[in-house]
Amino acid sequence: MNTNSKILTIAIMALLSLTMHHQEAVAQPGRAGIKGGLNASNLYIDNVTDENARIGLNLGLFGQPVSSDALALQVELLYSTKGSLAQYNGLINQEIKYNLNYLDLPVLAVFKLGDAGEIHLGGYASYLLNANVSYKGDLVNGVDEVDKDNLKSYDFGILAGLGINFGSVQIGARYNYGLVEIADTNVARSVIGDAKNSCAQMYVSFNLRGNQN
Repeated sequence: MNTNSKILTIAIMALLSLTMHHQEAVAQPGRAGIKGGLNASNLYIDNVTDENARIGLNLGLFGQPVSSDALALQVELLYSTKGSLAQYNGLINQEIKYNLNYLDLPVLAVFKLGDAGEIHLGGYASYLLNANVSYKGDLVNGVDEVDKDNLKSYDFGILAGLGINFGSVQIGARYNYGLVEIADTNVARSVIGDAKNSCAQMYVSFNLRGNQN
């Protein structure tokens, strides 16, 4: 297990331990429902003229199997688009958009701020569903599918966020920081180097359980 894996494992175990410590105060499970919103993701690739966020989406399910008045454990399953928009300018001007689509599994400790909102801290694991690269510029235009063997099929990282409650609706923002270099071959490393996933999210979630705890 590498250093990043150990750090993430220790962090998640600490959060789970803290949550389970409050389990005796749990009367019933907490919120559960659907959520979705916007992603602004980046890879921070070296040797590009300019790099902008790829705007995408996140969509999925969430649930709090353990919940008290002060703390909850929240697990989510999300479809999440990530990637980056890179500009290469010079004798030839070229725009390259890296489109990576993941299935994310966030595990969060939820610290409740009364009924008004929540602070979210935790980690996530991801599975790469597919990837493509789109081109626009002087050299080439079009879209190419990326051989998944060139990229790691998994990703994991840490996250933090804040949610504000309006009854059964929550509006929130979150930042996900990946700990895995996503290139898995020399060919991929020659293009994106040691790039890692970085993603800011805004979302709206709807509690369908009826329990406001």
